[in-house]
Amino acid sequence: MIFADGMARLGTESAFTVLARAQALASEGRDIINLGIGQPDFPTPPHIVEAGIKALRDGHHGYTPANGIPALREAVAADLHRRHGVEVNPDNVVVVPGGKPTMFFAVLMFGQAGAEIMYPDPGFPIYESVIRYSGATPVPMALKEVNGFAFDAETVLAQITPRTRLIIINSPANPTGGVTPRAEVDKFVAGLADHPHVAVLSDEIYSRMLYDGREHVSLLQYPSIRDRLIVLDGWSKTYAMTGWRLGYAVWPDAAVGHATRLCINDHSCVNAAAQYAGLAALTGPQDAVADMMAAFDARRRLIVKALNSLPGMRCTDPGGAFYAFPNIEGTGMSAMEAQNRFLDEAGVATIAGTSFGAGGEGFLRFSYANSAENIARAIDRIGAIL
Repeated sequence: MIFADGMARLGTESAFTVLARAQALASEGRDIINLGIGQPDFPTPPHIVEAGIKALRDGHHGYTPANGIPALREAVAADLHRRHGVEVNPDNVVVVPGGKPTMFFAVLMFGQAGAEIMYPDPGFPIYESVIRYSGATPVPMALKEVNGFAFDAETVLAQITPRTRLIIINSPANPTGGVTPRAEVDKFVAGLADHPHVAVLSDEIYSRMLYDGREHVSLLQYPSIRDRLIVLDGWSKTYAMTGWRLGYAVWPDAAVGHATRLCINDHSCVNAAAQYAGLAALTGPQDAVADMMAAFDARRRLIVKALNSLPGMRCTDPGGAFYAFPNIEGTGMSAMEAQNRFLDEAGVATIAGTSFGAGGEGFLRFSYANSAENIARAIDRIGAIL
């Protein structure tokens, strides 16, 4: 077989590789504590599950509109108005199977040979992967520990060239938990006025996962860029619905038709029952979300304190998501060496910072989407090695 050249440029998500290795060790009888995979360890709230079951029983077994059922798109618009105080036309909402299709669609729209697309480093690895696949040149935007892994607006704006087509930002961020404050977002948006040829993809999938009174700043709140802004969000993290494969994006008028045609060519539509479950999530009680966030907050405090007590490690306080991203330079190990030793010798799965870009060397990602008991056990095991 002769494969297209682009296949050689397509990367992967290392969290799934580590998960497979951890599962293999567990199948051999090893006691493995998984602090690698980025998904809530809570079940989907019962009323959401029941809504999906009811949809199946009610006969919702066929195709839906490619962009999602109208009631769900209207509920998304209402939720964004409630949370961010913005008006969104439901016709600009496109429901997709998870968060990744929006990333893929946005990069495919703007990425080609000769184009540049900027992305956070360290950042979600699929950004760079799909940029390279598209033929565009990936341009990393360095996120620094000293800034709490928030982006620096002046630095980002200085990297824009006439070839820049798209900038990807992510706050709260994976893998760092960094949250960019409003002052930096204000500077960033103001600076974009000098670059009208540049579109923005704002990945806001962790928008409801914030701590210590931190504010989520949605780029939807900036009218000056709404005509070139794509906002990604969804249900996976907030409602513990990773396996339901349900996400959405708000697209500008000029792009929403392209996004819908990509849906038709790619997956036709999201399965109907999942969409009705998503509707119940947005319109039903939010108690489970508050309970999950309270648990994540307690675990965050636990793991940050524990990591800072380990020799050779220091950890900034993550402002959002459910990841800690400690600096491990003092251990004398590279990120990959630490990942492998902690898994093989201590039975603790973590992710090397280099899985999220070159800027992740010297760091590890710990997911605290696990019980407080397991987190404490994991830290004890790592401490024994160090």
